[in-house]
Amino acid sequence: MIAIFDSGLGGLTAVKELRSRFPDAQYIYFGDTGRVPYGTRSRGTIIKYALQDMRFLLSVRSDISAVLVACGTVSSTALDVLRANFNVPVFGVVESAAGTAVKATKNRHVAVIATTATVNSGAYEREIKKLDTGIKVTAAACPLFVPLVENGFTGGDEVTRLVCERYLREVRESGADTCILGCTHYPLIADEIARSLPGVTLIDTGAEAVNAIAPHYYAPDTDANIPPSYYVSDDPEGFTRFASKLFGDGWHGAAELVDIEKY
Repeated sequence: MIAIFDSGLGGLTAVKELRSRFPDAQYIYFGDTGRVPYGTRSRGTIIKYALQDMRFLLSVRSDISAVLVACGTVSSTALDVLRANFNVPVFGVVESAAGTAVKATKNRHVAVIATTATVNSGAYEREIKKLDTGIKVTAAACPLFVPLVENGFTGGDEVTRLVCERYLREVRESGADTCILGCTHYPLIADEIARSLPGVTLIDTGAEAVNAIAPHYYAPDTDANIPPSYYVSDDPEGFTRFASKLFGDGWHGAAELVDIEKY
């Protein structure tokens, strides 16, 4: 059983990748839709939220084999705290995406776009420099991307296009040939990002994190077909509409409302 959590809906991109890789995967998902976005919060608040998210998930299931923190903000600012406080393997999205970007870049120049908190943490740059000190890193905060996605602006509209153009001009002019989408919300507007960054290789952090967590996935017993569970801290109906759009005919289920402040 794999547990996945995010500040909101973006972590569903990792769920989609997990379902693609492991169609019989057993997992639970929590989206903190009542407190999204995390990226504009202080480190102390992010840690508080992350600890509550973890405590909730572990209270739901005792057989969790690994936790995927499908949130770039938590991964970059609180992963060490989670690993120190819980006796279960905890994976973030930073390390795996950085490794893939280092392998992908041809001109040794990688861009990172992420929330303000993630950019300020310098986590992606540190991880990239661990792997190759000679790679140049250009980082750009894109704080409006998460609210856009959470409110259904996932591409094909003038608002998303203009915001992408505004935020990504620096990245485009920097000459980076590879760009890490440093928040799992961002792949949901990947088409618009790609239009603003022609010819740039985009790294999907959620997909790369699933690759990292794969060794901790165990195929369920044939007689233990447990359906996935989805939980949110606000607006279950909105979550269901979003998930139905993302997964199409592959979506079956609904989200349960949780009072996350109790944890």
